[in-house]
Amino acid sequence: MSSIRYLRTFVAVARRGSFSDAAEQVALTQAAVSLQMRALETELGRPLFDRSGRLATLNAAGRELLPEIEQLLEIYDRIRTPRPPPGTYAGTLSIGAIVSCMSTLARIVSQLKSEHRDLTIRLSSGKSRELCHKVENGEIDAALVVGAGKTPPGTRWKRLYQEPVCLIASTRVIGDDPRELLRTHPFLRFDRSQHTGAQVERVLRKLGVTPDDFLELNAIEQVLDLVRHDVGITVLPLLHTMRWQEATGLRTLPLPPELGQVSRDIGMVERRDHRLQEVTAMIFERYATLSART
Repeated sequence: MSSIRYLRTFVAVARRGSFSDAAEQVALTQAAVSLQMRALETELGRPLFDRSGRLATLNAAGRELLPEIEQLLEIYDRIRTPRPPPGTYAGTLSIGAIVSCMSTLARIVSQLKSEHRDLTIRLSSGKSRELCHKVENGEIDAALVVGAGKTPPGTRWKRLYQEPVCLIASTRVIGDDPRELLRTHPFLRFDRSQHTGAQVERVLRKLGVTPDDFLELNAIEQVLDLVRHDVGITVLPLLHTMRWQEATGLRTLPLPPELGQVSRDIGMVERRDHRLQEVTAMIFERYATLSART
């Protein structure tokens, strides 16, 4: 089955961007990877890479073939793996989640693994954009992320719930006008390179306010802790996993009604062709059930 091995190496080079990095992933020498790719190009009758030093980027022919080769490998792996009895699941699933979703996801996965001993589920944490990129590239099968309004090619998106965006301040802050508070207090900003931070920036523009930026952080929980200690105020989604009625030291103020409903979507993005879609469907349903109880 040398052709299958060559195709796996091809995908590794496409994802890693160099023969040397791909060699580490597929446990070969760099020279062996290079020979395999030359043999594959000969077999397919056309060059697949633009080679420049250590780099090996896909040319137009390689980019055209990549999704078909990934699909072929997926089908081969499905054929090779015996199907478990009805109602049981086996195999390996990789799923990621943003920090605010990880605790609930880990509980669900732990329960599933106890129910299906032959099922391996690997978890990874990250930011939404990073996780969506990994799903798109086939590095992971699914992820719980912030919805961005655009679904990567070859994937599907399902929403779990919405988190309303509000102004959040310490209970020691006096006043109820969001615009006035934003003008007169230090602003703690969430990372603008992420979906949520970009959404907050759009809200500020609609409000016509340029706040006095004090800090820009990439962890919502850290921002909230600083707000609780009266370091500044912030605009953020109300995390679904937090019990806001019991959140000591914090108060939330709705945004002005003329902005309409402002919220962020949390949901699952997954590859359309992975072989354990019944398992990701179970994870989604169990997560939705737990979320409805909070």
